[in-house]
Amino acid sequence: MANSRSARKRIRSSERKHLRNRAVKSAVRTKVIKARHALLEEGGATGDAELHAAIRALDRAAEKGVLHRNNARRRKSRLTSMAARLANLAGGAEGAAVRSAAAGGAKGRSAKQPARAAAAKSAAKPAGKAPAAKATAAKATAAKAAAPKAAAPAKPAVKTPKSK
Repeated sequence: MANSRSARKRIRSSERKHLRNRAVKSAVRTKVIKARHALLEEGGATGDAELHAAIRALDRAAEKGVLHRNNARRRKSRLTSMAARLANLAGGAEGAAVRSAAAGGAKGRSAKQPARAAAAKSAAKPAGKAPAAKATAAKATAAKAAAPKAAAPAKPAVKTPKSK
């Protein structure tokens, strides 16, 4: 615990700042995520509005000192470059896959689409050994590990005296 009045006051003020900063960071994160999702959708009007709202929130957070200015600049750059890549794409039959690749892969997608993610994982997973082969291999390694322990010689119980 703090010993002086000024230290106790500092603790109280830092706690207030911590709560405010946490709220601002959460709001910025929400706006950035909304902008990413709006950009990934086919409609462009909401994407631009969400992008401007996210950039404004990042600027305000950097101005207030909640985020470092380079952190805010980096995030704005990533958002705008994503928007530019998506604007240059032509929509088509494979538009969703191309848009996802332009957005940086799985980033920006919510967990509300587990079926697509599971399908992509199973398609990318290489075929492994059969389950029976894995079980026999595990039994063989367990037998090898147990055998040396039983055959190890016991240590002598009596110490030998040292010679001078």
